[in-house]
Amino acid sequence: MEGIRELAAEVDARAVVLVEGASDRVALETLAARRGRDLDADGVRVVAMGGATNIGHFLDQLGPAGRGLRLAGLYDEAEEGFFRRGLERCGLGADLSRADLAALGFHVCVADLAALGFHVCVADLEEELIRAVGVAGVRAVLAAEGELRSFDLFQRQPAQRGRAVEAQLRRFLGTRSGRKSAYARLLVAALAPDRVPRSLDAVLAGV
Repeated sequence: MEGIRELAAEVDARAVVLVEGASDRVALETLAARRGRDLDADGVRVVAMGGATNIGHFLDQLGPAGRGLRLAGLYDEAEEGFFRRGLERCGLGADLSRADLAALGFHVCVADLAALGFHVCVADLEEELIRAVGVAGVRAVLAAEGELRSFDLFQRQPAQRGRAVEAQLRRFLGTRSGRKSAYARLLVAALAPDRVPRSLDAVLAGV
């Protein structure tokens, strides 16, 4: 995986947050900015891996056997197995539960590094954000972006009839290239301070 090796070599940070895709990265960076936090100044880099199946390669390059950087991560529920197996293969535990993934510490392998935590989105980032912002809030964001009529038309498609509106919204956000990332930023910006998904909050708190 030459591209991963090159990316790992370019990372100039004290800590790295590994995420599956661009929308996850945008969500975390937007939330950090909302809180007045400059991740670059803090020495934190959010790296989109291009899918959960790449976790092992990134751990090899950036983890205890590679660069030895402090790591954290964010993953979708369906991809938990990839993260668990990758961490176990790196010698960071065995038969890891979800709680283990969130609490696992690098001190097991590299004594002077702080704890790392990998946190789950149930079922994925979009579902977390839709739940947190609420249907009315998401519709307001769509309206502000001039896409509410498109969504209303989308709801009338035969495949969408009878589905919960939350499921329709989640599917709609994935129907066009770049839409997930755009709405990751917009929905995080629309969150009430007390409605931030636990997974996003926990990742930023850990780095």
